[in-house]
Formats: sequence, C-alpha cells, structure tokens
Amino acid sequence: MSEASRIVLSCRDVSIRYRVGDFKNIGLKEWVTRRLTGRYRVVDFWADRHVSFDLRQGDMLGIIGTNGAGKSTLLKAIAGIMEPTKGRIVRHGRIAALLELASGFDGDLTVKENAYLRGAMLGYTRAFMDRTYPYIIDFAELKAFEDRPFKQLSSGMKSRLAFAIASLVRPEILILDEVLSVGDGAFRAKSEAKMREIIAGGATTILVSHSLSQVRKMCSKVLWLDKGRPVVCTGDVEGACDCYEAFLRAPAGTPAAFDPSAIAAKRAAAKAEAERKTEERIRQEEERIRQEEERRRKAAAAVAELRRLRTEVEKLAEVRRILKGGGK
Repeated sequence: MSEASRIVLSCRDVSIRYRVGDFKNIGLKEWVTRRLTGRYRVVDFWADRHVSFDLRQGDMLGIIGTNGAGKSTLLKAIAGIMEPTKGRIVRHGRIAALLELASGFDGDLTVKENAYLRGAMLGYTRAFMDRTYPYIIDFAELKAFEDRPFKQLSSGMKSRLAFAIASLVRPEILILDEVLSVGDGAFRAKSEAKMREIIAGGATTILVSHSLSQVRKMCSKVLWLDKGRPVVCTGDVEGACDCYEAFLRAPAGTPAAFDPSAIAAKRAAAKAEAERKTEERIRQEEERIRQEEERRRKAAAAVAELRRLRTEVEKLAEVRRILKGGGK
C-alpha cells in the first residue's frame, strides 16, 4: 500500500453517550435510598450516533452542523480525551488537537510566562521554547505585551498566543475546532496560511468550522452532523455545503438531508445557465465585430469617395487653369 493511500484515522460506528440525572449532586446514602425507593432518575443523552469514516494521509475533513450537533464531542473522542460509548476509533500517528485555545492560562502570569507554561503543558522542552519563543511572540503579534499580565489581554490576543504555540507541532493527525477564526481578518488569513503549511507537510486534518467558505476552500471531504447523527460523509464538498446552506435557510423542523439528485439537477441547471451566458457573450461579441467591420467598411468607402472627389476637384482646377491661360 502506498503512503498516500494509507488509512491514518478510522471511525467505525462511533456513538457517545452522556448520562445525566440525580447521581451528580447526591451522596452514596441518598443514591442507595433513591434506588431502593424507585426515585432514582437517569437520562441518557446521545451526543453522537453511528458515525463512521476513514481518512487517508493528506485528507482534510470538514465537520459541519448546527450548535449541539455533536461536532466537538466527536473531536474529543478522536483526540483520545474521551472514549466512545460504542464503536471504535483507530489512529495511526501522533495527534495534535487545537481545542478551546484560550483555556489553561494563568491570568496573573505575564504573557511570556504563560507562553512557557503552555509550552510545558504541550510537552515542549525549555530549550525548545527558548529557541521558538521569538517566533511565537512575533507570530501572535504580542511583542509589545509580553511583560503584561495575561488577564489584561483581549480574548482575541489570548487566542492568538495559544494558536502561535499550538501551531509549532508537526503531527500526523491535526484536529482544529474553530481555531481558524481567531483574531482579526489579517490574523485569520495568517493562521489559515499556517494551517495550509502544516497540511502541505502531509498531515491528515479535521476542521470543525461554521465558515462554509473555509470548508469549501480547504477541505477534501465533509461530514455533516445533525443532532449527533451523520447526514452524509462525502468527497462532494460543494454539494454537501450547498445542501447544508439550503437546510439552514429552510423553515424550522425541516429534516436535514443530502440529496444527490437535487445537487445534480442544480449543477446541470447552473451549467446550462453558464453555457447560455457564454453563448450570449459570444453572440454579442460576434455582433460587435460585425458592427465594427461594417463601420470600417463604411469608413473605407467614405475615404475612397473623398479621394475621388478630391481627384475631380483637382481635375476641374486644372481645366480652369488651362482655360485661363488660353484666354490670355
């Protein structure tokens, strides 16, 4: 099997359950009493149900869906932070997960101290941080703030520092949860370029994003989740995003659906319309050329007529000159 065709990440029928109920805020004695008296209540909430997909080296999967669709929960299971209730996740290679970027900092420490603290939490050595700190602070555009308490930074600045540190990794599997939306427009473009650099190095990537333009531009596959269940996992990124956009515009309660026939019809209509517009532009250009040639023909005829008239005038002038000379 070639390196490019090797499956790096495999999810097989993954389901993740949360249990909610009385057991969280009661002691053991109360729990036993309620169990015996039948007053014990537990509710199962399935955040994800029957999710399956394979990713090969270099793939980039975009996960889309409304809030509460199970996207972040699935990422935590893939990253190994939690185990699925059912199903199996197989990973091959080192995983780096950029989740909840601004968490894990100490507000009373300076920006520089927090950079080293975060690096230590990610397993970086002191020597590595000494070498890379200038890059981190420049990339995060926080050189003027490195000695300030972290709590004085805006949320965007905090996320920029976290992203600059986290993007130092060179993993086989990279997980991004809304991290390409950090900072202002210029920094988003820079962070997106950095992720492209990591992806170009062969990383298999999963991106959760509410920005469909990012998904369309960067991803080679799309997983659409709705209420924890996969609507579709496909390489037809444009088609899936089109269906998802239509679902978001539809009235509340409309079932989430991926309709290949509707996508094919829409693309056929778009192609026909593009061809019609192209033919119309060609017709207009041909008409313009015809009119230009007609104008040039008329101009050439007018020039020829002027030359003829000039010749006639010159002949008349010569005759007059001769007649005048003869009269003398």
